[in-house]
Amino acid sequence: MVADVGAGTGAFSLPLARKVGASGTVIAQDVAPEFIKGIAARARAEGLAQLRTVLGGERDARLPAGTVDLVFTSDTYHHFEYPQAMLASLHAALKPGGRLVVIDYERIPGRSNPWILGHVRAGRETVVAEIEAAGFVLLRSHEFLRENYFLEFRRP
Repeated sequence: MVADVGAGTGAFSLPLARKVGASGTVIAQDVAPEFIKGIAARARAEGLAQLRTVLGGERDARLPAGTVDLVFTSDTYHHFEYPQAMLASLHAALKPGGRLVVIDYERIPGRSNPWILGHVRAGRETVVAEIEAAGFVLLRSHEFLRENYFLEFRRP
């Protein structure tokens, strides 16, 4: 099972659902009801029965405990107002050995654009420290994105 946390418009949820096929499951999770409704409508229109939606909270992703193989977030982590509570929720949702992927904006004074510096609350180092403090292990960092970092963690 894959969970797209902070799914927004479903830009990743729908392709993930196509990729896992009918035998897999993708959960598109967001805190905005209008995004959830839109994703659900698009999934129905495309016949993607393997895509489910979950309306999350600001402290709890509301994902089923111990069932998720991969939690994917893209440009979402910086929106977590209560990162430790949300990370505890994601940790609980993941199976042992499950992975957490975090893609978010680099926040580097003097290099990042002013919008990012004003909008994104923490840089990569802080994000890694928060996620490791929540019990995750950093597996690798991919360096192919220009304005974002791509981090892979594992739940031990």
